[in-house]
Formats: sequence, structure tokens, C-alpha cells
Amino acid sequence: MLGKESEIQVSRERAVKTAAQGRILIVRSSRLLTLYNGNTPMRQFPVALGKVATPTPLGNFAIASKIVNPGGVLGTRWMGLNFDAYGIHGTNKPALIGSYVSNGCIRMHNSHVEELFFLVGIGTPVWIRDTPA
Repeated sequence: MLGKESEIQVSRERAVKTAAQGRILIVRSSRLLTLYNGNTPMRQFPVALGKVATPTPLGNFAIASKIVNPGGVLGTRWMGLNFDAYGIHGTNKPALIGSYVSNGCIRMHNSHVEELFFLVGIGTPVWIRDTPA
């Protein structure tokens, strides 16, 4: 298992391959987002998730949109899911990463969401689970 902020150097060629074969797994119990290339974990990031009243939804989704500098509370990047108005985005409150505070979206440190944004494309699967298995 990767550490919470494991550093793995990824070439541009590998990034294109990861976008084509990649998937994202978000585990609510650990508040971690892991990017996979096939079955190989490539990068892992701490995230903030939905609070009890507005939980992050469970299920299988996909990246449906990508926006650079959406502004405000969304931080520096937005990757919208193909479900309602949920997405993966940066934050203007980095101290809250690792907690349950959002309205259901997945918040990341801005530097982390910028890296993920580069590595994934429209259509990348996003699986959200309570536990890893």
C-alpha cells in the first residue's frame, strides 16, 4: 500500500497510458483516493469527503468534465463526475483535508488535484467505496 503522500515520478508517456487504462478508487473509511493503472496503484492522496448530512455517494462513476481554475471553494481544478453535481476538486481550506466536511464532493490539496488532473481523462472510472474490498 502506498503512503498517504507517496511520490512516484510519472513520465508524460506513462500519464497518457494511465489516462487510457486508469481508474480512481476513493475509500470513504480511510479518506484516501488511489489512482490505478490497471491493477497497479500509481499514486495515493488524502481527501476530504462528505459530512454525515451530505455524504459522498457510493458507486461507480466516471470523470465527465475537467475545468482549470474554477475558482472559489473549488480550488485550482474541477473534475466533474457523471452523477448529479458531484466532483473531485481542490480547496480553499487545505487544513480540512482528511476529514468529513464537504457537501458530498471529494476535496483534495490543490497541488494533488493538479497532478491528478494531468493524469486522468474524460471517461476515467471513479469507484467510491466504504472499504477497500
